[in-house]
Amino acid sequence: MDWHSEVDKELEHAEQARAHGNEGRARVCARRAAGILAREYYSRLEGAPRTSSAVELLRRLQADSTLPAAARELVQHLTQQVDTSFRLPADVDLLGDVRRLQDMLFEN
Repeated sequence: MDWHSEVDKELEHAEQARAHGNEGRARVCARRAAGILAREYYSRLEGAPRTSSAVELLRRLQADSTLPAAARELVQHLTQQVDTSFRLPADVDLLGDVRRLQDMLFEN
C-alpha cells in the first residue's frame, strides 16, 4: 500500500471513530496519519528514517526549523496532550490539521 492510501485509510478510520463519538480513537488515527506523512517527508529528503515511531517523527517535524512555522504549529496540535477531561482545545481539529500538513509538506 502506498503512503497516500495509508494516510487516507487512517483518516477514514478517524472520521468513523468521530462519527461514533470516539474522539480518543479519532486522535490516535490522526496522529498515525501524520506519522505516515512525516515518514514519507523524511524518506524523500534522506532515505528511510531511523525510526518508524509516529511520535518520534512528529517531534522531529515539530523541531525542524526548515519547515514553516504554520506546519510546526499543526504538528504541535498533533503532539499536544489532552486535558483532564480528555479533550483538546475547541479550535483544534486534528483531522483537518493532518490534511493541511499534507498540503504543506507535499505541495507539488
